[in-house]
Amino acid sequence: MCRYKKIDLENWCRKEHYLYYTNSLNVEVNMTANIDASELLTFCHTNGYKFYPTLIYCVTKVLNRIENFKMFKDKNGDLCVWDSLVPNYTIFHEEDHTFSDCWTDFTDDFDSFYKNITSDMELGKTKRGIKVKLGQPANFYCVSCTPWTAFTAVSSRVVNGGAAFFPIITAGKYDDNYQMPVNITIAHAVADGYHIGLFFEYLQEEMSVECLKSHLE
Repeated sequence: MCRYKKIDLENWCRKEHYLYYTNSLNVEVNMTANIDASELLTFCHTNGYKFYPTLIYCVTKVLNRIENFKMFKDKNGDLCVWDSLVPNYTIFHEEDHTFSDCWTDFTDDFDSFYKNITSDMELGKTKRGIKVKLGQPANFYCVSCTPWTAFTAVSSRVVNGGAAFFPIITAGKYDDNYQMPVNITIAHAVADGYHIGLFFEYLQEEMSVECLKSHLE
């Protein structure tokens, strides 16, 4: 079950920022930074794990550390924060160059999550269409990877729509030095450059061999 709590807006330090970027200037903010993927690649190759689902584990774990990336409006329009997020990710189909998206419940237990997400990904490969798994929970965020493209910026939004309160994460092709571009897009109403900076800092930590090994103990 998706659990959440209501933000005490009157006593929230970002109240003015939230109202300004909701009522006066409804914008998103996005930033791209290079992340060193070398230790994550070493961990995957050494232990026989696939890179993409392991990366999704790292990204989800980091987002769940930062409250600002778990915010949403409930049916009454009140600002709330989820206890945790689950990843909604893309699956690329080599045969016809289309994609589908899928979701997997998240748990901090790496082996359990890895088993579940790789099972969902295998099932997703056999289906076509945008949605390959029913019942997507409300506490989702979006994550995808373009391993054939190195980029310096990404922008993705709904035309004439509002800013997305849920994070949108896109990873790209890493270079010869294993520097991988990662982009995050989020509503400015709920997050600023400080929170985005934390995301990149924590993601680099989470992708270290030392941190990854701790999940296997």
